[in-house]
Amino acid sequence: MFIELEPIFNNIGAKKEFSYSFSPEDGGIEAPVNVSGAVENRAGVVTLTANTAFQDMVACDRCLKPTPRSFQKQFTHILTPTLNSEDNDDFILVEDMHFDLNALLREDILLELPTKVLCKVDCKGLCPMCGANRNETACGCKKPVDPRLAVLQELLSDS
Repeated sequence: MFIELEPIFNNIGAKKEFSYSFSPEDGGIEAPVNVSGAVENRAGVVTLTANTAFQDMVACDRCLKPTPRSFQKQFTHILTPTLNSEDNDDFILVEDMHFDLNALLREDILLELPTKVLCKVDCKGLCPMCGANRNETACGCKKPVDPRLAVLQELLSDS
């Protein structure tokens, strides 16, 4: 969604509210993201506040079971038409008074998503030998012996 920011930057006290849904192109988010918020000029400082929410299914990182994921987060950014220093990460530069909100929110969401998704906290995962889901069944596979320690294993079995 593109937002026209010129009326907001030029009028102190101006406010523009928005509410829409968008689908991120990539990043593992399959469901549409619901967005609501506002861009507001308070005392010459333009602030963007966006509330985002989505729900989707993702595979557990240990056992691959489909797991529901729910996400709700509020993001706040300060927008400016010029920057004194290019290394300033506190402000979002808006040069042409048109702003692509989807790109910013996509980045914000991807940075906030957890790196590991588990179906439950104590998920046991899959057996590396037979591939059985250890949450559902005990497969009985024995852990392979490291070939470097096989000689010691033979000493233990002789006793």
